[in-house]
Amino acid sequence: MAMGLNGSSRGRGRGKRRAPMAEINVTPLVDVMLVLLIIFMVTAPLLTSGVPIELPDSRANPLDQEPDQVTISLDRQGAVFIDDDRVPEGGLAERLAALHHGGKPPLVTLRADRGIDYGRVMAVMGELNHAGFNSISLVTNGSGEAP
Repeated sequence: MAMGLNGSSRGRGRGKRRAPMAEINVTPLVDVMLVLLIIFMVTAPLLTSGVPIELPDSRANPLDQEPDQVTISLDRQGAVFIDDDRVPEGGLAERLAALHHGGKPPLVTLRADRGIDYGRVMAVMGELNHAGFNSISLVTNGSGEAP
């Protein structure tokens, strides 16, 4: 009978081995995800347009970003860009017609360098109006002081 007790105690001892840990430590995962979130939040506004422009200052409130918006930029030399693609001289009307697919036209944001001639900006706005783009937002830098 003593033999049976010793044998059963050995069996119980073997069954109490520590099982491998099957849980994932989520703390490093959360840390990495928060860092990535911050990086994307900082870089996302910079990816909107790649044309280097010195925007004028304004105290206007910011507008929300639309998913189907088109950005038109005018650099200091007066060259026109649709999103990041340069438009050849005299080809703006054709490119605008290609953007307008019937239905409701996309929202247009116009970015113009502060050193460009005002007449050039008005000429581009006239082309936009002629092509049927009547909702145009002008982009400026935020400024805390009145002009």
